[in-house]
Amino acid sequence: MSRMPKLPLAVTMGEPAGIGGDILLKAWVEHGGALPPFFVIDEPARLVGLARRLGLEVPIREIATPAEARDTFHQALPVLAQSLATSVIPGSPDPRNAPAVIASIDRAVALTLGGEAAGVVTLPISKHILHQGGFTHPGHTEYLAELAQKAGSPAVVPIMMLSCDAVKVIPVTVHLSLRDAIVSLTSEAIVTAGRQVAQSLRDFFARPNPRLAVAALNPHGGENGDMGREEIDIIAPAVAQLQAEGIDAFGPAPADTLFHPEARDGYDACLCMYHDQALIPIKTIDFHHGVNVTLGLPFIRTSPDHGTAFGIAGSGKANPSSFVAALRQAAEMVIRHERAVLAAERAAAHTPS
Repeated sequence: MSRMPKLPLAVTMGEPAGIGGDILLKAWVEHGGALPPFFVIDEPARLVGLARRLGLEVPIREIATPAEARDTFHQALPVLAQSLATSVIPGSPDPRNAPAVIASIDRAVALTLGGEAAGVVTLPISKHILHQGGFTHPGHTEYLAELAQKAGSPAVVPIMMLSCDAVKVIPVTVHLSLRDAIVSLTSEAIVTAGRQVAQSLRDFFARPNPRLAVAALNPHGGENGDMGREEIDIIAPAVAQLQAEGIDAFGPAPADTLFHPEARDGYDACLCMYHDQALIPIKTIDFHHGVNVTLGLPFIRTSPDHGTAFGIAGSGKANPSSFVAALRQAAEMVIRHERAVLAAERAAAHTPS
């Protein structure tokens, strides 16, 4: 990456008993010189012990403010201290540490909204463990939206996009059972997602004229109503609305033919109707480099597209590639945003009053 953001990225702790710490330390060792500077909000002593366990030489440097991270990053891993309630055993999560995990997210968002960090990169959490600790949200995405609204942002509708070089997919319904996803699917939700995705592709992904594919829900696109009417009653009207608003969208298209290479060449992003319809193709196509990007927030947020992997936590087997991709994706989005702001300022300066 030839250019780096002006500010460091804020990385959250994630579930401390999962592989978040493993991939964080391995990324710094294996790719540090080529990564955008970041700091992590975590317990320094935990990371020191984990590095020792993994046999990695990672100097840990506690910082007092994010501003110290850029100068520190290439000599040591900058850590903004966040104390844990109890010691961590890799692979054995403890709900008593849930408040620290949540506090790490809160602080990363506050520092980014406060202009001290460029964006937020979240390490994987265990929703089940957080729920035992009192967390009431379905996942990261919904919680980040609430934090944005509490900070004064107008009604935030977060959109989850999974991205890799080969494909970008968006689940219109996210953390719901399949039964509930089908019941909750609406034309309005599809249109809202399509608008936000099209705008974000223009703003952050250098797609001035984005083309959106819209997947069908039922097999064979519903077979003209013989296999379900959702395509006729919900999805097709949403596609027509997006087209009426000037967005280049097509569908509903049968999902089983949307993700082979020739099909992917025909669109910039695909709106999918439920969680696994989106995540199965991207994880099959590029499991190790997928990135979770939350669109629609007043700050940039990315995350590795995988979970806590308790079974290999602390073993050294975790692959940091998705985390590295998430850091680079966040930095690229920040840089494009900085360029857009600069261009707007220059244009305003040359506009006669």
